[in-house]
Amino acid sequence: MGTPQNVRLRSRLPALRRLGIAAIVLALGAVVAFALSQLNLPRVGHALITATPGWIALALVLMASSLLMRSISWHQVLRAALPDTPIPWGLVVRATMIGVMGSAVFPGRIGEPARVLVLSRKLEGRTTRLVPVIAGTVFSQTLINLLALGILLAVTFTSVPLLHGHVAGIAGALVVPLAVCVLVIVGPRLLARGSRSHSARVARAAGAITRLLHLARRGLVVFARPRHGATAILFQLLAWTLQWLACYMVLLALGLQSDGGLVAAAAILLAVNLSAVLPATPSNVGVFQAACLVVLAAYGVGAGQGLAYGIILQAVEVVTALSLGGPALLKEGLSWRDIRTSAGAVEESAGEGAQ
Repeated sequence: MGTPQNVRLRSRLPALRRLGIAAIVLALGAVVAFALSQLNLPRVGHALITATPGWIALALVLMASSLLMRSISWHQVLRAALPDTPIPWGLVVRATMIGVMGSAVFPGRIGEPARVLVLSRKLEGRTTRLVPVIAGTVFSQTLINLLALGILLAVTFTSVPLLHGHVAGIAGALVVPLAVCVLVIVGPRLLARGSRSHSARVARAAGAITRLLHLARRGLVVFARPRHGATAILFQLLAWTLQWLACYMVLLALGLQSDGGLVAAAAILLAVNLSAVLPATPSNVGVFQAACLVVLAAYGVGAGQGLAYGIILQAVEVVTALSLGGPALLKEGLSWRDIRTSAGAVEESAGEGAQ
């Protein structure tokens, strides 16, 4: 039984949460209204209407191809982590597409736990044992993604107007994934001291987390197996290259290729991915367009065309995600509700596996 004070506090939490959400919505609405007041909306509409459909169609093809390359990369990582488990490539493709669609539709990047859940429920073995290992393979792809972001950053460094004065901000955005990397790699050693604690509760918690991290590190074994590791890195970087080209195709569609060209496309891809580290809205709507505006403004592109670019590029990503993820969702017999609850299901399975 809780004290009356605790009961009153719990009863107030939903109201406070609703009040906080309302305040955030109002603040975002004010920001959007101010941004729209500073834009030449007829120019935005003209840019959208006059965009070349052929280049946009090619961007869609490139974006879809990049997802297939990501699934090949993940398949190699999975084969290295689970060498004795049959892993059909078709299942990996569907899990990848469902994950991408989940991140495109819902806030919070729930696509990552969604694809872990889709795969773990179909592979041979205990789900509670598979979840941390499969999550570790997703983490391996994150490490390769950091390599890709580093390459994009190096390419973007050739564009002095964009990075002048903003290097610290970009470095700060990379701190979160790098911190996660350090946790998984050195975490078990740090937690070993906690497992020897005089407090039984602390010792049990430290032991459970240590076992989970050890399982997650199995996903990193791909880097110790050159055949699988080289293939995984190659196809993941190829996927990023195709996305880079898709960004450039949208520049071509709007006739902006002379304003930075491939370097500007690399800067845009870098910016939109860094802005999605902590997504605030489904598909990062609004923040995505703001990232495109900031980058293109550094190359002398007006706000109207910059906003049109952000709208088209995000439409390319979302349409690709829905057109590939929808059929995969139906094939797996899942619903939108399953995707929304996937994060909790993965966390629960991981917790049971740590017992």
